[in-house]
Amino acid sequence: MYFNGKLFLKAEYLALFRRPFRLRRWAYVLVFSGLYLVFLALVILGRGLDQIFFRRFRRQPVKAPVFIIAPPRSGTTLVQKLISLDRQRFVHLKMYQTIFPSIFYQRLIDWGARIDRGLGGPIRKGISLCEAKWFGGWDEMHKLRLSEPEEDDALFLYAFESEAIFLLFPFVDELWQAGFPDALPGGERRKLMRYYRSCLQRHLFANGSEKTLLSKATQSSCTLESLLEEFPDAKFITIVRHPYQSVASHVSLFVPVWQCHSPDIERDGLVSQAYAKLAVEWYKHLFAFRDRVDARNYYCIDYRELVRDPGGTIQNLYHHFGWRMWDEHSRELSLATERQHDFKSNHEYTLTEFGLSKDWIQKELGAVLDAYGLER
Repeated sequence: MYFNGKLFLKAEYLALFRRPFRLRRWAYVLVFSGLYLVFLALVILGRGLDQIFFRRFRRQPVKAPVFIIAPPRSGTTLVQKLISLDRQRFVHLKMYQTIFPSIFYQRLIDWGARIDRGLGGPIRKGISLCEAKWFGGWDEMHKLRLSEPEEDDALFLYAFESEAIFLLFPFVDELWQAGFPDALPGGERRKLMRYYRSCLQRHLFANGSEKTLLSKATQSSCTLESLLEEFPDAKFITIVRHPYQSVASHVSLFVPVWQCHSPDIERDGLVSQAYAKLAVEWYKHLFAFRDRVDARNYYCIDYRELVRDPGGTIQNLYHHFGWRMWDEHSRELSLATERQHDFKSNHEYTLTEFGLSKDWIQKELGAVLDAYGLER
């Protein structure tokens, strides 16, 4: 298993010794780092048990996986949910499967779920209550449930190669490779991708060996080159939303967490601006990638069209890739589209709240704005 231990130790050093001592920050860093290492140990144990009890997973092919990749707050969750309705073709990752990426653990969870159903579902009901309490506050922005489709960021987090680490370690420039794995040295990138492939092999083996893997990964906006090298037959779906909205919304998710452990971090300060710079670099990386990938394996969705006509957008995507749309999927897509038209998010933020400006976005992303006909 790949784990960037050097980057982890660097993050710990920066958080504990490179800023003035604050008991609250030390408590957050030490407690959550401890929990992280416990889960990492469990994952390593589970992967080891897979090698003993399910060795055949190593021969599991990962054929033409489909990656939904776009900067956060761009509609990737909606696209994943609409495509994942095609259960005959695709298998996706659920939240609990990203937390426990091991065949052994998933078999154990499935066994426990069968027993629970036979007893009338007391455990499931208890979990639902906990989910509503723990995750309910995020429903407006991103609904989190253990059995819902989820991005595979946790797989990269266990390798300590995920932008999620910036929640606890807000040192974007110093830990740049965590938010931009394509910047890793070639050997490290290949190790990371071998680990990632083994995660996908396990998932397919346990949940649908003949199906196509459907992955949503916002953090993979900075892992495109590595993914293409590892999966040359992959199909890439991206979404372009105006950076005026997505960058501000993206930063807004992190600011409350930073201020929990480090109240001295200002909403419109240098940390927010550094994180916004990372989001902008993702846009640039995605924009450059479209010229490096076979057009037959690449499809770009206009966020405005996705919001206006979700069902039609998915139908156009299917036509581009030459996929047949089953009658059942078409019906479910129509129902999901009707529900989406009734949804309106109240999660809106402006660039100025975080010390950013439209002029800066235009200077950095002018070519992207013009290419997609976005307002300047």
